[in-house]
Amino acid sequence: QTITMRGICLVIAVFTCAVSQDAEEPVSYTCTDGYEFDPVHQLCKDINECFIVADACKGGMKCINHYGGYLCLPQNAQIIVTNGDESETVLPDRRPTPGPENCNLGYTSNLFDLFLLSDIDECATGQHTCSSDQTCYNTRGSYTCSCLPGYQKIRNECVDRDECATSHYCMHTCVNTPGSYYCECNAGYQLANNSHNCMDVDECETSNACEHQCFNLMGSYICQCDQGYELASDSVTCIDIDECAFSRYMCQYLCINSPGGYSCTCPEGYQLQGTRMCQDVNECETGHNCAEDQTCWNYYGGFRCYPRNPCQEPYVRTSESRCVCSSPSVCRGMPQSIVYKYMNIYSDRTVPAEIFQIQATTIYPNTQNTFRIKSGNDGGDFFLRRVSNVSAMLVLTKSLSGPLELILDLEMITYHTMMNYRSSSILRLTIVVGPYAF
Repeated sequence: QTITMRGICLVIAVFTCAVSQDAEEPVSYTCTDGYEFDPVHQLCKDINECFIVADACKGGMKCINHYGGYLCLPQNAQIIVTNGDESETVLPDRRPTPGPENCNLGYTSNLFDLFLLSDIDECATGQHTCSSDQTCYNTRGSYTCSCLPGYQKIRNECVDRDECATSHYCMHTCVNTPGSYYCECNAGYQLANNSHNCMDVDECETSNACEHQCFNLMGSYICQCDQGYELASDSVTCIDIDECAFSRYMCQYLCINSPGGYSCTCPEGYQLQGTRMCQDVNECETGHNCAEDQTCWNYYGGFRCYPRNPCQEPYVRTSESRCVCSSPSVCRGMPQSIVYKYMNIYSDRTVPAEIFQIQATTIYPNTQNTFRIKSGNDGGDFFLRRVSNVSAMLVLTKSLSGPLELILDLEMITYHTMMNYRSSSILRLTIVVGPYAF
């Protein structure tokens, strides 16, 4: 390594030369600092401080005497002496010998050249022992070997410094590399402006994998589906919900699934009431095909056309639904009156169920009434329960499925206790069982 020391010191030694004088007049001489007068040679002589000053230099530095002083230099320092255009390299253990050059008016002055100290740059000249994984740094009189950035010296070898294990500035994850490191962010984040910080990625704006709705979260996102859909197992795709498969009660009659929803329908003779219920359509009000001599009678899910005058000989019509025997002699042993009634019931109705009440319209004193089902109950689906002397209740004992039409003759027999007289009347009840349970 070469150290160049420029402009260290300029030493000008001025020597006086002897001038002839009269013996009678004494002459005095004055020398500058670092010189002493030599009476033999009659001149100022340099003082060698390296010999007379104990431990003039410290720290292993070598003492080099020069004119008017001394230098403390490294052991390998070189001294270059210049004089005009000529120069000479002087080793540390050698220095030029002074000599007088010019005298004027009895004085001698010697001007010695400037000492220039030039450092050797071992890093530039290759005079160093740094390995390939080290960097050479020149110093004054020497050099140093330093490890490359990101490395540290262990047992005189440069090994990688694991910044992730010591100190780093990564917000999430630090990844060590030879001589350095870099930062990574967790899923859902990205590095902010090539810094160590991580910022959230708005997946709804960048990728938006959701089929329907996307909601951004810190570090993630969630998908939601429109009404009538649900998330599939991949959490992004939306599949239709089959509402009809949830329950048979979604609709009163029939549920029809559709993308994102469902709808309810009703059978013929019914119309949708609200979203799921079915309501009977009264065809007798909305439109029917009954003849003029017929009466339209509505029932659940349809209608019937019955004669306006149901009375047949020997009965005559006395009111809208009442027929009375016109001749007691002709109607002997026959009911005195027949009353026509119509009713409908739901299919599959819960039993037992009281569905109709029969009651005497005229109450006579000293009479006793009994009730029975005279005809139409071949299957034993009904029971007539006496409630009082003048009324009875028709009870449905078996569940009936429609559509079905039944005609029951409910007979009331009257006993006249005072006159020992017996009479009867019929209530002809037409029961229509609807096709559905609504």
